Amino acid sequence: MQTSSPTADAPQWIAISIGILGAVYLLLRPKMGRKKDPLEGAGSRVSLSQQRAVERDMNNLVVELSEMARQITAQLDTRSAKLEALLREADRRIEQLSAIERSARQMPIPKPVESRQLPPPGDGLPSDPRHQVVYDLATEGHNAHDIAQRLGRPAGEVELILALRPNRGMS
Repeated sequence: MQTSSPTADAPQWIAISIGILGAVYLLLRPKMGRKKDPLEGAGSRVSLSQQRAVERDMNNLVVELSEMARQITAQLDTRSAKLEALLREADRRIEQLSAIERSARQMPIPKPVESRQLPPPGDGLPSDPRHQVVYDLATEGHNAHDIAQRLGRPAGEVELILALRPNRGMS
């Protein structure tokens, strides 16, 4: 038997080590690239009835979501129709206002009315003969209290008649 030196066997051992590592890598590579399924281990723990209950719940959720989507779509359609009706009404009113504005521009502007003075009270207006007696007595210089006693009327009535007397200085 021959003894070999440790330095002479080194390349042989390196080649064997590299070969073993390459084989291990090739065997483990498919498992390293895959992502682990979180339900993979749980599948063996969940019974068939539980799986069916979950499936039934999921189907119910899908049905509820579909119904909700239909309701929302119907509400949007209704609101859209109302909005369209409001827009048509607004357009119609805008057209009416425009027509009114056009017709108003075509109408002649009326000239201002000259202010007329009303005739002074007592001029051409008939006076009450009962009041005329009070006016005459006041013109003679009697006060309201004396006139009321002479005519047998309340003093407040005579004062009112004198306060409403037209053209005080002229009669």
